[in-house]
Amino acid sequence: MSAFVRLAALLVFARVALAAPSATDCTGTISSLDDVDDAVKCTTVNINSFTVPAGETFNLDLATGTTVNMQGDVTFAVKNWDGPLFQVSGKSITFNGNGHTFDGNGPSYWDGQGGNGGVTKPAPMMKIKISGTYTNVKVLNSPARVYSVSNPAALTMSQLTIDDSAGDAPNSKSDGKAAGHNTDGFDVSTTDLTIEDSTIHNQDDCLAINKGSNIVFQRNTCTGGHGISVGSIDSDVTVSGIVISGNTITNNDQALRIKTKSAASSSTVTNITYSGNTGTGLRQFGVLIDQSYPDTLGTPGSGVKLSAVNFVGATNSLTVNSDAERVAVNCGSGSCTGTWDWSALKVTGGKAGPITNFSGIKNFSQ
Repeated sequence: MSAFVRLAALLVFARVALAAPSATDCTGTISSLDDVDDAVKCTTVNINSFTVPAGETFNLDLATGTTVNMQGDVTFAVKNWDGPLFQVSGKSITFNGNGHTFDGNGPSYWDGQGGNGGVTKPAPMMKIKISGTYTNVKVLNSPARVYSVSNPAALTMSQLTIDDSAGDAPNSKSDGKAAGHNTDGFDVSTTDLTIEDSTIHNQDDCLAINKGSNIVFQRNTCTGGHGISVGSIDSDVTVSGIVISGNTITNNDQALRIKTKSAASSSTVTNITYSGNTGTGLRQFGVLIDQSYPDTLGTPGSGVKLSAVNFVGATNSLTVNSDAERVAVNCGSGSCTGTWDWSALKVTGGKAGPITNFSGIKNFSQ
């Protein structure tokens, strides 16, 4: 009798299981924020064109293995608040932008001050907290910083466009300065990240690595901003295993920079490799390594240990403007260590910059 009861129970369970399809085996469509909660229960999520209401975050908390397809452009209505405007999280995600746009309505915020004053601007605009792939997305006119990346496992971001070019011009609120400011392309504090084959036109760092390891930035084009940066480095952080390769840097303040805060302590920056980068129209420096941030070539601190900064492989070819400095290195006392191989660095134009408190650079002269 008990065996029969058990068999009957199993048959009932089987019928119930067959009758209840998996909640994630479906396609969800988002045409407004009202659709998000139901759509993210599915492992395929399609995003149509719509406008996100002012002061709200378009937040996608995705199931593991979800594929997201943008099928239209998303615009964010304007409000002076902290943001972010968009956030996506999840593991093993495939995010296909299909060339569509997230429009941040930047001109409505821009005042030439960025995050330093004026109105509050949503920053970052885009918070990326996924592993997997994120590709073929355009961001237009970010209010301030664009991407903040903190992936939980390996992530490749590719074929992206950041277009803040309209921020190069002054507006009625910017007192003759470029209206866009603090429009960093990628702010990175993570590990196992590749950013490649992307185009960034902005008014601040193209890339800023604040901490992390195993980060590759390759075959990207950076226009108009402050170049590709490691830092600014604060206290108690480690940066290691960084590869900056095959990028084109045009009309930036500098091409390649490492900046550590003068007051920082107990931090390490090591194994930074530059290969095959090209820079032209560089306004201030070709290469700047400076341990006096936020000052430029001020009194350097010695609390960040800097080692193994190498220019190797394909030649890094940089051309600075006539009033710029080719290379400047400003180390704190005893904080730059080891031998740095700069055999694959060529900088022309301008004048030689200072190299202070360090004699370990080999195979290079300016």
